[in-house]
Amino acid sequence: MIRLIISLNFLLYWTPVLTEDNVVTQIPSVAWHLKGESAEIKCSHNKDFNYNQMYWYIQRQGESMELIVYTTASSKEFGSVDKNKFSTVKEIAQNGSLTVKNLDTGDSAVYFCAVKEHSVTELLYC
Repeated sequence: MIRLIISLNFLLYWTPVLTEDNVVTQIPSVAWHLKGESAEIKCSHNKDFNYNQMYWYIQRQGESMELIVYTTASSKEFGSVDKNKFSTVKEIAQNGSLTVKNLDTGDSAVYFCAVKEHSVTELLYC
């Protein structure tokens, strides 16, 4: 989870998600950025390589969570967000990153990273 607060500076923070000895971590824990700069959020997990699907979400104050992008090492699909605002890198199953470009007050939000296990049954129904 990352929280971005916009004023003259941008504050980003997030915490690890813990579930049954499995950890999804977003780093760094705190970062300040000026308006117009970019902010990179890194996500990693300690699950095995089958958890190769990574989801990035944004939740602005008073609003529901919204999908920014779903990504694997070989593909990405953006939600209804401005695709020029965000970029992603995901080269291996356990790591990925999201960059929020040209920071502005509308970027003040909580950002979440989630991972999901690849399922063969999903391929059968595509």
